[in-house]
Amino acid sequence: MEFFFKPKGIALIGATPNETKGGNAILKNLIIGFKKNIYPVNPRYDEIEGLKCYKSVSEVPDPVDMAISFVPAGLVPQAVRECAHRGIKGVMIESGGFAESGPDGQDLQKELKDLVKETGIRLWGPNCMGLVDPKRGYVFSFVSPLIWETGMMKGDVSLVVQSGMLSGGFLIDTMTHGTMGVAKVCSIGNKVDVNETELLEYFITDPDTKAIGMYLESIPDGRKFIDLCRSCPKPIVILKGGKSDQGAKAALSHTASLAGNGALISGLLAQAGVVEANDFKQMMDLCRALAAYPQPPAPIPGRVAVLTYSGGGGIVSADFMDRMDLKLADLSQESKDQIQTVFPPWMPLGNPVDLWPAVEQHGGQKVYETAAKAVCRDDNVDAILLQTFAGGFALTVDYKAMAEAAREAGKPIINWLLGSSEDAKKNHLQAQAEGVPVYRELYRALECLNAVFARKIRTPEEPALLLDRSAYADWEDILEKQSGPLDEYRSKQILGGLGLPTVEEALAGTKEEALELAARFGFPVVMKGLAPSMVHKTEQGLVRLGLSCEKDVEENFRDLKNILPADGRVLIQRQIKGDMELILGYVRDPQFGPCVMCGLGGILAEALGQAVFASAPLSEGDGLDLLDRLPAQKILNGFRGAQPADRAALAEILCRLGQLGADNPRIKEIDLNPVIVAQGKPAAVDASIILKD
Repeated sequence: MEFFFKPKGIALIGATPNETKGGNAILKNLIIGFKKNIYPVNPRYDEIEGLKCYKSVSEVPDPVDMAISFVPAGLVPQAVRECAHRGIKGVMIESGGFAESGPDGQDLQKELKDLVKETGIRLWGPNCMGLVDPKRGYVFSFVSPLIWETGMMKGDVSLVVQSGMLSGGFLIDTMTHGTMGVAKVCSIGNKVDVNETELLEYFITDPDTKAIGMYLESIPDGRKFIDLCRSCPKPIVILKGGKSDQGAKAALSHTASLAGNGALISGLLAQAGVVEANDFKQMMDLCRALAAYPQPPAPIPGRVAVLTYSGGGGIVSADFMDRMDLKLADLSQESKDQIQTVFPPWMPLGNPVDLWPAVEQHGGQKVYETAAKAVCRDDNVDAILLQTFAGGFALTVDYKAMAEAAREAGKPIINWLLGSSEDAKKNHLQAQAEGVPVYRELYRALECLNAVFARKIRTPEEPALLLDRSAYADWEDILEKQSGPLDEYRSKQILGGLGLPTVEEALAGTKEEALELAARFGFPVVMKGLAPSMVHKTEQGLVRLGLSCEKDVEENFRDLKNILPADGRVLIQRQIKGDMELILGYVRDPQFGPCVMCGLGGILAEALGQAVFASAPLSEGDGLDLLDRLPAQKILNGFRGAQPADRAALAEILCRLGQLGADNPRIKEIDLNPVIVAQGKPAAVDASIILKD
């Protein structure tokens, strides 16, 4: 991959003197930034932009280890062949007209894939905008050369963007507004060869990169990508496009249905310690904060000192923090005494610290610096939120002094800035030069500060292997030879035999057997009708709850027998009264492999969609973390006097489910829904295992 980022020489296939064409923009960008060993290739010209032009790649002299192709799609495969024959290691294909354009383009893209296998050449793209590296001044792209007039801002955030034009938009927007610098921007387009996983691997060791932002529409090698994210010491922010629920339509289980709505991808990213963004600007803003403060500075919640010129700004800050992993710091008396030296005697001092009355007396620079130094030394403070205004009101501040105080204390400092256009931009650049991330919206400033504290650095742990191969011996014939859904009774026989807690139950072939079982379990009981391939029994009227006497048992047994097919069976269960219902499950995802899930159960499973996922097999820590990510924490913790759920027991179920699925590739889905928690202890009262056809 190094030759894409630091080539010794570049052949530009499709160079042209026509200033309206991309082949000319690429050449000009190379001349301005790369400067050395540039070889235009076009059989129609002898010279372009003062450089000798070559008729073919085979004529290009050494050194040359990378080519950029900007010719019509139909000509690209031959150009790649010539590059491979010439010994060029990689080609950036920036022209479109491939898989995104229809069947003919798909055929061309397949031809490129075949060439990679055949020749070993590396291909970047097609349908992309290439690479921009402001630190080295490299613009391997057809982005307009006007980008040089705005100043190539160097930074420490590297971006991987699947969309070609979007990456260009990122660059122009970022450069012209001066909001942040970047280390590298990679537009990878259709990913015929080089993909997000390889680029992530490169940026992990890239000394210029402190944080990584990605906009991805697909993650073909999902399992490897997630594993790499889990081992990455640098902050990663991902905006995932295309998280629709269309995949749910073909699902048989609740678990697979919930996986289809994007929750699975979000869960796996969270498990890997990735920060997920919801829009493009948010992704960039989060990257800025995390690049400035890549290590979580303190346990959450982060205790924040708010230095403001407006009481209203402080109040709204407190409201926002209440929704996050942040809280207002209780300032020490020493801090208060120090700040009080610039405060009017009549002014009470708290947090948020309203500095305006003091600013009126002493000016913004002295007051902000005094307050900032005081809170930076305060052991009760983990971070500082500056609220400043540029363009009047005597609110000039010294960003350098405040940033130095924060750095010495090892505490994040973030700035919410308002002001007139030119003055605000000037202050923005001053603060940014001192390493202080600046935001123009208060909520975004706190959202990014929250990400600094909430980000968890995951240390991969060994899976909790609770089952050995002999545990499957009794069920091997079923798991290897049957297909489709197993009925509830058979599913729970397997799960119970493998150590998962299940409700007490038995099959009843006759009315008399049903009555005998009901008497043994004790009223009330549950009666269910089982039939091959029937997974969602409630929707088909096959579940009868609260049968409290012999008459109820007789009537419902007769009714179910009339509904069921000839091979249908009746199941009698002890009825459990619990404090909460959960769903625990397993699904083998085509991209991400074995995964487990936890959510609210029963009829609420899909209605509320509060499900969280993790890659399996799991460690005990992974299982507990998965439960911690469930939105319904109040329910798990014991709502309205209920006993809290035994999290260790639930985590063990998740670990066993994950190992069972990972060990047996023919298991497609497993549903435990609901898992009823009674007196803190979980038991599956319904379950299904779905095998591959």
